[in-house]
Amino acid sequence: FLTGKRPIFGKQSMVFAMSSIGILGCVAWAHHMYTIGMDVDSRAYFTAATLVIGIPTGIKVFSWLTSLSGMKFYYLYKKKDIETQMLMRWVLAFMMLFTVGGVTGILLSSAALDIAMHDTYFVVA
Repeated sequence: FLTGKRPIFGKQSMVFAMSSIGILGCVAWAHHMYTIGMDVDSRAYFTAATLVIGIPTGIKVFSWLTSLSGMKFYYLYKKKDIETQMLMRWVLAFMMLFTVGGVTGILLSSAALDIAMHDTYFVVA
């Protein structure tokens, strides 16, 4: 209801992106286990598989942004409709945090960097 009852931008690409993230997530499961002494070839494979997950995730973020691009942002400052105002702020904050988390995920997909930053707050946060 926030977008003026318009459909979401790129519905087919969003379906493709969500299914791709699910499939690639099952393929790249071992990127959480870089510090257990994996073979170099296995590390390279899981690094590449983890980096590829960034493509459908980027499609999702840009589809969300494009869906919001035609929206009137006076919802953020209008005094009388507090529910819509808070919902819109929540949506924008979610998109910002999701993007920041994705950027750190791209950095940590590298096996060498993940091993160096193991058990630090950068990984946990």
